[in-house]
Amino acid sequence: MHISEVIDLQLLEQIMRDWSNATGMATIAVDHEGKYCSGEIGFTDFCIKYTRGSAEGLRRCVKCDNECKGTYFCHAGLMDFSADIVVDGHYLGKIIGGQILPQEPDEEKFRQLAVTFGIDPDEYIAALRKIPVRSETAIRSSAKLLGDIVNMLVEFEYNKKNESNKQDGLKESVMRASALIKEMNEMSLSLNKIESKQNILSLNASIEAARAGEAGRGFAVVAQEVCKLASNSTQINSNIKAVLNKLNAEVENMVEMEK
Repeated sequence: MHISEVIDLQLLEQIMRDWSNATGMATIAVDHEGKYCSGEIGFTDFCIKYTRGSAEGLRRCVKCDNECKGTYFCHAGLMDFSADIVVDGHYLGKIIGGQILPQEPDEEKFRQLAVTFGIDPDEYIAALRKIPVRSETAIRSSAKLLGDIVNMLVEFEYNKKNESNKQDGLKESVMRASALIKEMNEMSLSLNKIESKQNILSLNASIEAARAGEAGRGFAVVAQEVCKLASNSTQINSNIKAVLNKLNAEVENMVEMEK
């Protein structure tokens, strides 16, 4: 199941964007295969252009992405987070992000890190100074809030779609049941006509046979016709029973869907 089957990705991205604007934290949505399914929201040059732009920095970032869960300190000293999106036991992907400082940075430490990554230290520090600073408590609470909001929204949309599918299935079952009832009524009308003919022919055959006496044996043809009609009546009765069985199955299906 892909996350786009459950929730409108534009709606998801708008929520993430509003959250990013309110917190100053970066975020992006990833599907169950690890592919990005939203735009990069609030990402900084410090992380994207410089840290991930260097081979060693990227290697360390990818390691953090793959191994770290919840809210954590990345290799560079910033705080990041990862929140799984799960609905009805299905893992749909996750929301990741952060890229925010929990305290005023030690610039000398980051200069040394820039040298390790092969980055110009002055440019690296200039980018570092643009990163918002929030308390660790605020960062953890904000990350948890986004994860909770996204999961609640996904669950709501998932349940809404399931309920809609149930209603569609119920409507189809009702329509099929209605068609079966109509078919049964038509068969019943045919049966009534045949039974009426049987009665009339039987009565006439009896009267004529009584009048003709010995010659009444000539009415054997009429008796055969009555026999044929009786056979047809039995077959139609059998068809009606089959239709009723189907109708019962449809009704039981509707009952199950309403549970």
